[in-house]
Amino acid sequence: MLGSCFAGKDGETANPRPKSESLVAKTQTETETSTISSISTETKSDDITAPSDSSEIETNSTTAAISSAPAQEETTKLTMGQKNALSKAADYLKFTAFSYSGLITQLEYEQFSIEDATYAADNCGADWSEQAAIKAQQYLDFSSFSRGSLIDQLKYEGFTQTQAEYGATSVGY
Repeated sequence: MLGSCFAGKDGETANPRPKSESLVAKTQTETETSTISSISTETKSDDITAPSDSSEIETNSTTAAISSAPAQEETTKLTMGQKNALSKAADYLKFTAFSYSGLITQLEYEQFSIEDATYAADNCGADWSEQAAIKAQQYLDFSSFSRGSLIDQLKYEGFTQTQAEYGATSVGY
């Protein structure tokens, strides 16, 4: 008896799902698959794009303290000095932690102009408090410090009092 409910003319079995419903289900499945694919390729939270050439930078404890780089359209308007200073800043921050002023000083040592070095420090995306936390851990990995001497050392490196205290607190002081 059930078979007769789905039987059409001449005993053909009718599709229990109308064509339009079948089409909607297929389209919905394709859309969901497409959405899932795009989400998995677009949301790599550990990927950081280098501002100068859009290459991926390996993520480690140092680069974790760097937020997103300038928008691509901004980088096309940069001078050669700004692009190179920004790229060099990203390279340095990938290697070790710097304070804002320490990064500028290092870039000036590399013979970038004060303007280009400052531009790079302003636009590299670094979280300076997190940089202080990383630098504090680097110091403790090398030697023992009291809380006060660690804060003093971070301030000597160019971190502000607040950033230095944050760094010391982040390592357990």
